[in-house]
Amino acid sequence: MLESILGLGSAVAEGAAAAAPTAAATAAAQEVSPVVSLLFTFGPLVLVFVIFWFMMIRPQRKKDKQVKEMLNNLKAGDRICTIGGIYGTITGVQDDTVKLSVGRDNTAMVVARWAIRSVEEVQIENDAQELN
Repeated sequence: MLESILGLGSAVAEGAAAAAPTAAATAAAQEVSPVVSLLFTFGPLVLVFVIFWFMMIRPQRKKDKQVKEMLNNLKAGDRICTIGGIYGTITGVQDDTVKLSVGRDNTAMVVARWAIRSVEEVQIENDAQELN
């Protein structure tokens, strides 16, 4: 009864009759070359790697390059912060170590060069102002 109201019976019969001759045509059309098959197989993997490169690897390399440049440009008189949170002024630079002057008493410390987090931008307004 519902089929006669909606006309679904005739539509299903027409679709089945029309599908039989086109089955051979669709089988020929579905034959895909191996190159295209490999592209669809490895394409998403390559796309994920490219996205991973631009989102993770490239920025990290850029940051590492900046840190290496900052560590190579250390000089006496620079105000620095170590990875341990100690602020001091560089009094001497050697190969792998840096001598610091820390605190009001200008206590001498020696830290590894790689342990320096950043060079602080401190400007002295007058000669009486102290950094420590």
